[in-house]
Amino acid sequence: MSSVDGRDPYALAAASAAELAAFTGIDSYDAALTLGSGWSRAIEGLGTVVASVPAHEIQGFRASAVEGHTGMLQAVELAGGQRVLVLAGRTHLYEGHGVDAVVHGVRVAAASGARSIVLTNGAGGIGNGLAEGSPMLIADHINLTATSPLKGARFVDLTDLYSGELRARVEARVPGIASGVYAQLPGPHYETPAEIRYLRSIGADAVGMSTALEAIAAREAGMQVAGISLITNLAAGLAGPLDHAEVLAAGHAAVDTLSSLLAVVCEELFA
Repeated sequence: MSSVDGRDPYALAAASAAELAAFTGIDSYDAALTLGSGWSRAIEGLGTVVASVPAHEIQGFRASAVEGHTGMLQAVELAGGQRVLVLAGRTHLYEGHGVDAVVHGVRVAAASGARSIVLTNGAGGIGNGLAEGSPMLIADHINLTATSPLKGARFVDLTDLYSGELRARVEARVPGIASGVYAQLPGPHYETPAEIRYLRSIGADAVGMSTALEAIAAREAGMQVAGISLITNLAAGLAGPLDHAEVLAAGHAAVDTLSSLLAVVCEELFA
């Protein structure tokens, strides 16, 4: 059995969920939302923030080590009364804390009652027609991290990992939105132009350093999964040098688009 800080990761997630409830006064959530790089302002207008706590104050979470992640856990109440746990304290695989730390937030959300999760990220565009500053619904992923959050004989079907039904409903309400395949690499270095050519040849439309492992953990927990990439830049060899500041700037410029899209996705989650 793998562990987070030497503990069984599932037991730790349950304990963290109980601690989060004690901090916030909220016992359960209907869904969860993980904010990726460039997405920090996208929840503005989504609903009312009814509770907030720094993630590192809850066991199993760490202070955010990446600019663009606020490191907060927030309870947001939607207009329909549903409560969404917003995870803005993502831990990345490249930080070196292990894969269970990467998916801890997802497991806490599941232990807190969330039956659906929306995973967002900032990504480099590979596919033709993906413009900088535009969102892409994730239809499938390619996990190139050489690891999994599942240990032992935990055989989980990923055939429809990213809900096709939900994606179709969102596409019907947001005409022209792109949909594609996301590839996760370990990072933290960006890819080489040769690696981007390889990724394109195996069917990837966007590339980043998060999301796939979290999606697997969410499916294991029985959650409905939706994924959205913000194309923050064109990938290596397709444009100029890559810079994390560019990722954050793209999110800032696209905040209205992202906020509107998240509102649609959340409405369709509870339709």
